[in-house]
Amino acid sequence: MQREITSWHSPSLNKEMPVVTYGHYGFALLLVPTAAADYLEYERFKLIDALAPFIDAGKMKVYSINSINKESWLNNEMYPPHKAIRQNEFNSYVHNEVIPFIRNTASNETIIYICGASFGALHAMNLFLKRPDIINGVISMSGVYDLTEYTKGFWDDQVYFNSPIHYIPALTDKWYLDKIRASHHIHIYTGGGAYEDPDANRRFSQALWDKGIWHDFSIWEGWTHDWPTWLNMLPYIIQNKF
Repeated sequence: MQREITSWHSPSLNKEMPVVTYGHYGFALLLVPTAAADYLEYERFKLIDALAPFIDAGKMKVYSINSINKESWLNNEMYPPHKAIRQNEFNSYVHNEVIPFIRNTASNETIIYICGASFGALHAMNLFLKRPDIINGVISMSGVYDLTEYTKGFWDDQVYFNSPIHYIPALTDKWYLDKIRASHHIHIYTGGGAYEDPDANRRFSQALWDKGIWHDFSIWEGWTHDWPTWLNMLPYIIQNKF
């Protein structure tokens, strides 16, 4: 498998941000880490190995980036409004730096999907919903779509606009809705076992249906909020839904 690490100083985040790429051809799958993890997390936990048959066959090329959650919502020493600012800087980094990087290393016509598990699932969904013109779809595994789960009671407009369960029910902009509805790949999967929150996923699924947004929603009963679930779940989705 072709593997390459690239890094640059991000203007959006004002720090060095590495990206690891796996494969040579196919649609692009952009991985957002869980919680406080880094760009090599999916490799360390063997998810890249689980995806290797699809990568080696040229079905997809995988990109994995760093999170900045330790510099935002998971930093208990940080002033809450500054956490929201950092969240928006991360959104800008993905939309204005990572997506062009993918285009430059693949092609302008390459289809780009974004994927995450746990906290990464919320980020992936939020990043897709904000820019459905440049991200073509999303796979979210074991997520909750309510950012207040992480904000320790803090609430402002920027929390609202990064919390899909809050802004989707109020979304009326036809441009956004048409772009989101045009995606054939919105996949929301969760386990039903320990530390999972299937009810949160049901609520978000219903919010999408209420807006006429088609999506693929599945609860894997008995599967827990852990790597064995995602190691089985993501290859299943790639094989059967793409």
